[in-house]
Amino acid sequence: MSELNREQAWNLLTEYNQDQFHLYHAKVVEGIMKYFARELGYGAEEEFWGLVGLLHDLDFEKYPEEHCIREQQILKDFGAPEALIHAVASHGYGITVDIKPEHEMEKVLFATDELSGLIGAVALMRPSKSVQDLELKSVKKKYKSKGFATGCSREVIERGAEMLGWELDDLISRTILAMREIEPQLSNS
Repeated sequence: MSELNREQAWNLLTEYNQDQFHLYHAKVVEGIMKYFARELGYGAEEEFWGLVGLLHDLDFEKYPEEHCIREQQILKDFGAPEALIHAVASHGYGITVDIKPEHEMEKVLFATDELSGLIGAVALMRPSKSVQDLELKSVKKKYKSKGFATGCSREVIERGAEMLGWELDDLISRTILAMREIEPQLSNS
């Protein structure tokens, strides 16, 4: 489905992003997307879903004011498939672009991008600094705290859950499971 491989995608990402936080976030969302591809019955598209997750914030570090706009041209110039360009841009729907998430993959990206940051922030507050022992109730408690992880939009997370037709608790729980699965690989990279 994609003419772009993981190594090419990583090289492109690191051309536009050097901040370790942004690169780590890209790998987190890549892993979450691959997890959901398998969980939702799109296993044959797992690598494509992963590339979408990896590249979703391609333009954010260099062009924060044009996020989800500039990356479309960068990807087009790179020869990325239209499906990938649409998917990465759609996570800015209603924020920076009017490209609506249509495919279930795009809705998962929209719903989990901000949420992964919030879950990661909750995990860092724990003695273990890990999602392995993180439970839904801990995330919900911090989720309700307006002063916690203010950069993670609760509105976007809730709109994402609604797009998927999932309860918020279900989205949070499933995203925690995804992050538990990928955490060991991330700590080694």
